[in-house]
Amino acid sequence: DPRGLYVCETEGKTKSLQVHYRMCQNCIEVDAPTISGIVIADVVATLFLAVAVYCITGHDRGHTSRASDRQNLLANELYQ
Repeated sequence: DPRGLYVCETEGKTKSLQVHYRMCQNCIEVDAPTISGIVIADVVATLFLAVAVYCITGHDRGHTSRASDRQNLLANELYQ
């Protein structure tokens, strides 16, 4: 436990330092490999989601034309 009163004596001079230290009991230490793993997993998940959305809604699959998709032309020569 690092809490307490620390005293330093040099050349007949005395200096003291009061230390109040609070330990985190629910903390998790995260190092560089863990952070890089989280970032890489996030990028892979985002790419996977983007590809899934593209495959579901992205490109035209060659649907045949339906009657409601056709535009009827007017018989009047003025508008043709």
